[in-house]
Amino acid sequence: MLQAIIRFALRERLMLLTAIVGVVVYGWLNIPKLPIDVFPDITRPRVAIITECPGVAPEEVEMLVTMPLEIALSGAPGVEAIRSTTDMGLSVIQVEFAWNQDVYRGRQVVQERIA
Repeated sequence: MLQAIIRFALRERLMLLTAIVGVVVYGWLNIPKLPIDVFPDITRPRVAIITECPGVAPEEVEMLVTMPLEIALSGAPGVEAIRSTTDMGLSVIQVEFAWNQDVYRGRQVVQERIA
């Protein structure tokens, strides 16, 4: 069987070369249409809230800024996780949303809850 394929390929070189070029051109033209991403996004949609309180101790920033914001955001629709970091005069809150949530919708939800 293999010898027959090799004999056919050697006899019909031009036809085989044309078929190979056709397949390569077809593949090259369809590369932009592939639904596969080379570097897929492996993080959920995330909104970061950064607040500054110059000259305030970390415990006070946690009590006066971070905790009230976390409480306000905890019941928001689509929120999967809330992570926060508090430092001297600085609070950073990361709000992660569900995979199917649009990041712009997440920003809108966060703005509504903060207001």
